[in-house]
Amino acid sequence: MSGLPSTSDQAVSSFWNRYIDALHSHGVYQRYVRWHVVWAERYIKAFPNQRLQSHTAKHVAKFLDGLCRRRLKDWQIRQAAESIRILLDMTGASWSRDLDWDRWRGEAPPHEHPEQDRGPSTNTGRQAGPRWEHAGEDALDVVRKRYHREFTALVTEVRQRAYSLRTEQAYESWLARFILHSGGKNPRTLDKSHIVSFLQYLAVDRNVAASTQNQALNALVFFFEQVLKRKVGEMEGFVRAKRPKRLPTVLSKSEVSALLQQMQGTKWLMASLLYGTGMRLMECIRLRVQDVDFEYRQILVRNGKGKKDRVVPMPAALVAPLQEQLEEGYQIHQNDLRNGFGEVYLPYALARKYPNAGREWKWQYVFYSARISTDPRSGAVRRHHVHENSLQKGIKVAARKAGITKRVNCHALRHSFATHLLEAGYDIRTVQELLGHADVSTTMIYTHVLNRGGRGVVSPLDGL
Repeated sequence: MSGLPSTSDQAVSSFWNRYIDALHSHGVYQRYVRWHVVWAERYIKAFPNQRLQSHTAKHVAKFLDGLCRRRLKDWQIRQAAESIRILLDMTGASWSRDLDWDRWRGEAPPHEHPEQDRGPSTNTGRQAGPRWEHAGEDALDVVRKRYHREFTALVTEVRQRAYSLRTEQAYESWLARFILHSGGKNPRTLDKSHIVSFLQYLAVDRNVAASTQNQALNALVFFFEQVLKRKVGEMEGFVRAKRPKRLPTVLSKSEVSALLQQMQGTKWLMASLLYGTGMRLMECIRLRVQDVDFEYRQILVRNGKGKKDRVVPMPAALVAPLQEQLEEGYQIHQNDLRNGFGEVYLPYALARKYPNAGREWKWQYVFYSARISTDPRSGAVRRHHVHENSLQKGIKVAARKAGITKRVNCHALRHSFATHLLEAGYDIRTVQELLGHADVSTTMIYTHVLNRGGRGVVSPLDGL
């Protein structure tokens, strides 16, 4: 292969042996090694006249984007991306470490997204949930299959109340862990004492956060009262995990500027929106074309936390970039329609009420996925929104490059938005409305930036 360092048989053999060793060091199972080698070979052959050491991010994007345009399965594209990532890492391509691999490797198919069309069937496979150190996912799967009837009843009750997919997954996950902790017994034979024992274990032995313990408690109470129709009463007799009182991480204006300077493209635009509007991460990710109003210079946040809508201002500096993003998205949507695709997920029962609405431009996501995915339940082939991990990791990388030592994440930009508005003299009720808080007491946490606390006190050391 002309893309390799040398074309001699001995050099080529040595090269692939090193690659196989690199695969093993990255934890690739032996039965999958040959497929990673196949993908690496295909990548090298795609650029026959260029040596591997001269490749750039454009070569990776060209190859993987080409795979995305073909009707390959999601796991095949992720496997190809992982193969190339390990290949470039082995050859010392330091630029590949900052490449947005999540664009191909980590973007979840629709069934992993909170807005997935969940249909009537129950997935008893692996579900998202807290990591369980004493039992692997296989053991949890066994529990789900053994008590399939109970898990199906739980999912039915959750969906009847229109709870989010993440809540459904969390409740299923906690029920499986509860059964496993109770010796694998039928959950119908368990009672309040078993719940207390489990919650005690979480706080004392696992040292979980208060929110984690409360989530487990809510899941189990829901199962016993709504599925088994058995009242559990007041829960007492176990150690409650303590909830720490923490102040939000707030970036200064210069830190926000330095952070955004280290970002570009779609990630820069999304991060700028988080800071410029105060939106939550998923609120930004799920924006639809019809939610962006250039005439009134505002953005409609639909179905936010607590299933509430609200309006946030559109930063003037982002008008042109947003228009460019929509223009690019429109061209991709038109191309999808020509290729027989172009459908997008519609919430609730809108897809049944308006069968053709899913193909309309106004319903498309502003921040669309780089590839089309097949919904494993409905079988619909759609282009979903980008995965949130892409922006989360992008902000962490940018914060490291900017030399910011604070704990920076997407929510820190929302905190900074609220804090800087209060510093500018805006009324706290206005900030509350923009953030979508139900109670002003939640917004009051940002008043620590006003001449109070540490900044409002002159240290006695400065008086010496």
